[in-house]
Amino acid sequence: MAPGLLLERAPAKVNLTLHVPRRRADGWHEIESLVVFAGAADTLSLAPGDAFSLRVDGPTALAAGADDNNLVARAAQALAARVPGLRSGAFHLVKRLPVAAGVGGGSSDAAAALRLLARANHLSLDDPRLFAAACETGSDIPVCLRAQARMMRGRGEILGPLMRLPPLFGVLVNPGVPLETKRVFAGLGLQPGQSLDGGEHPQIIDAPERDALLAALKGARNDMEDAASALAPVIGHCLAVLAAARGVRLARMSGSGATCFALFDTCRQAATAAKVIRRDHSNWWVKATVLR
Repeated sequence: MAPGLLLERAPAKVNLTLHVPRRRADGWHEIESLVVFAGAADTLSLAPGDAFSLRVDGPTALAAGADDNNLVARAAQALAARVPGLRSGAFHLVKRLPVAAGVGGGSSDAAAALRLLARANHLSLDDPRLFAAACETGSDIPVCLRAQARMMRGRGEILGPLMRLPPLFGVLVNPGVPLETKRVFAGLGLQPGQSLDGGEHPQIIDAPERDALLAALKGARNDMEDAASALAPVIGHCLAVLAAARGVRLARMSGSGATCFALFDTCRQAATAAKVIRRDHSNWWVKATVLR
């Protein structure tokens, strides 16, 4: 790594649970979600300097869109508006995560940019200007700032305390079909002020045993799964493939899709399942990973 170059990972965000209690009167949907982060990640580097620039490459760079509309640029602009004299520099983003996939790739990239700018400008991660810039840039970015397991609520701006969860051995699968979050929310059919009748979010305790955590997760759900599956029926196929894997404990969609995940008791089970799925579905993005 070049002298002075700063580097951050931007890990995939996985929604182990995702409840949508209601749609607010202002039109925004409220959520309750237990979020963890995967070993699979983009990488972002910063060569500190006076002028902002961004270069994007990597396997999924083309799908990420124009550099000037990237969430990294928008997060940097939002922080610069709050921190007079903010030192910026040349960013280099290597995209590996699927785009518009329910794993918060762009949001995690933006959070990584804010962490890099904080390091370059000697700002604490607890600086409220960092959190404000994250909230302005996107709903998933605040929870990605620390990239550790926790509950998120509201539009994503209400964060629970950091949680100590046992490592979960998982497989992430994306069939290559992008899904726009706004369309999936619209598919819920909620009018402003209307609640979704789905029951309360189960209590997930801090530092549970793995079996207790998996039992609690089975009592939860992703309220966006049906709406996303109607827009992209291949999600149902992904879930069926994951549910049929040997040793699987839970299969569910992450976020607004189309990425789905499965949880296993051991790293070997997850690796074996990923190998078989990759063999049978060579056009899918498949990753065995540890979720924390």
